[in-house]
Amino acid sequence: MKYYIIAGEASGDLHGSNLIKELKKLDSSAVIRCWGGDKMQQAGSELVKHYRDLAFMGFWEVLKNIFTILRNLKFCKKDIEQFQPDTLILVDYPGFNLRIAKWAKQKRLRIIYYISPQVWAWKANRVKTMKQCIDKMLVILPFEKDYFKNKWNWEVEYVGHPLVEEIEEFRSQKSAFRSFSEEGSIVRNQKSGNENPRLTTHDSQLIALLPGSRKQEILKKLPVMLEVSKSFPQYEFVVARAPGIEDEFYDRLMKNYLNVSSVSGKTYELLMKAKAALVTSGTATLETALFGVPQVVCYKGSWLSYQVGRRLVKVKYISLVNLIMDKLAVKELIQQDMNERNLVSELNELLKNEQRISQMKTDYEALKSLLHQKGDASAAAAQIIHRFTSGK
Repeated sequence: MKYYIIAGEASGDLHGSNLIKELKKLDSSAVIRCWGGDKMQQAGSELVKHYRDLAFMGFWEVLKNIFTILRNLKFCKKDIEQFQPDTLILVDYPGFNLRIAKWAKQKRLRIIYYISPQVWAWKANRVKTMKQCIDKMLVILPFEKDYFKNKWNWEVEYVGHPLVEEIEEFRSQKSAFRSFSEEGSIVRNQKSGNENPRLTTHDSQLIALLPGSRKQEILKKLPVMLEVSKSFPQYEFVVARAPGIEDEFYDRLMKNYLNVSSVSGKTYELLMKAKAALVTSGTATLETALFGVPQVVCYKGSWLSYQVGRRLVKVKYISLVNLIMDKLAVKELIQQDMNERNLVSELNELLKNEQRISQMKTDYEALKSLLHQKGDASAAAAQIIHRFTSGK
């Protein structure tokens, strides 16, 4: 069987790669072509376009890159027609994928959407088109099944969240791994010219900085996060670098901070050792929670994107942790509230307030139980897709 999979972000690349692995288990001869990233390629798919060339965040950023997006859409449609897949699998990334779904339906292609667009937050009117274009919707958040059924009379399938298995497997494999410096994964701050010994001698003194995967969001948030390091000289702040972004980009931002280093391609190792984390809103908040790391959720966008977004987005929280728990389990600092003073105050709490730390970890356990009700999400999704494609 032939599958064409489209994912446009780092999280989609991760989930898409696990889906590909499970599809290959069910059908070792499956031919898979994808838009995604290194993980999907390594899992056995032929990579057409990398997500780093696709991801544009915010209203203004999309507008600036509209001609690039239109060219990508045209190329994608042509490539799908030439490949002639048995099933088209769309992974999140709604601005692009829903346009492809509408076109693909006209071409009588079979369409599965894996990981729903967040229509419960904004652009709920998309659901009408989704129902018409998508043959099967697979959702990964527990409240989404009821949302689509009760509000839209649409039966979708909840498969659980694939991050639970991903992180459990990683932790079991890495429970006794060596320090970062032994694995050669640390990129040192070059300002002083010295190796900083904190990473090997005091692993519990690490603070993780997860500023996002796109340049424009990193530029907004990382400088503020880095300033916080000056208030905690006894800790080592470690920046998780995004794949596909050159070292020089980070070096320019980090060069004036003595207790800051970075890690590339080792975010999960970092979270296993971190005492606390400052995290960009998105999938990273969920990953941090599943590793049990106390966190502050950060969001800061361009002025225009934020002003438009705050008028359109209809949710109580911006982090997946709080949305799934339906409570303020982790602190969210948004736009002007994401400043050095507030971050210092919140990080102090996460390092010293034992009651707050304990409550957050209790909430994390409840979160994990909610997401793991269906077992292995990637395997469940692959089985549904395989049955659907083979007509069984």
